[in-house]
Amino acid sequence: MTEPLLLTATQISTFDGTRLLTRASGFFFLREERLFVVTSRHVVIDKPSKHFPNRIEIELHTDAANLTRSTGLSVLLYQDGKSIWHQGKDPSGEIDVAVIELDRTALPDSVVLRAFTPDHLQASLSEIEVGAALLIVGFPLGFHDTLHHLPVVRQAVIASSFGLRFQGQGFFLTDARTHRGTSGAPVVMRAPASDIAGDLPWKLLGVHSARMDMRTRDRQEDESLGLNCAWYADILMTLTEAGDQPAVAGSPAPHDPNLVVARDLRVSSD
Repeated sequence: MTEPLLLTATQISTFDGTRLLTRASGFFFLREERLFVVTSRHVVIDKPSKHFPNRIEIELHTDAANLTRSTGLSVLLYQDGKSIWHQGKDPSGEIDVAVIELDRTALPDSVVLRAFTPDHLQASLSEIEVGAALLIVGFPLGFHDTLHHLPVVRQAVIASSFGLRFQGQGFFLTDARTHRGTSGAPVVMRAPASDIAGDLPWKLLGVHSARMDMRTRDRQEDESLGLNCAWYADILMTLTEAGDQPAVAGSPAPHDPNLVVARDLRVSSD
């Protein structure tokens, strides 16, 4: 059996009918027996790039003793003309996180996965220090262990004050090498085993969204900043409330990959 952390993540493929569009990352979140898959919102809709999938597929392990066995679960993104994912906003604007509840009866009886829970969320932002070591668990450029269907991890550190939302936005910065396909990956920090019951001793701090760069950077002379946006994971408590209809659920708004979040900063989708 592999490390439980690797079983929290799943590769997400987006489709327009049978036509494959993109691949991205996601992870599982369990709240009161309700199971969700979490990813970036721009994975399920992105108007500027004319990215309009109508379904996604997630890969699931089906044999705990043999991780080479897997199956795909297809999930339609619209029902009766309305989007089925939950998304939200805060006073600073749209949040690049999407949550889809899965029908647990549609999962294989032998499904093998691990899910974060509310216990894995960080209660106090002030307890996390800048420079703290992190992992980002995902599928950069679609790369992964294709035999065992497992993600890879990239090392990262917190690059902005975790207690202060960067530029007033609902995200913090990480310093890590990331690529397309990492969007939607969980950003985690090791926690003492005594803090979290079970064998998944990780704090879920954020959802990786996009690379950040200087708009004024000389692309011939200056290297990329190597910084990334990670949306605070506490938004999951709002988006997974029982019977809740988030502020913009069913009303998909575009995610602009060139959104300027400060005068000299911009983000670009992963």
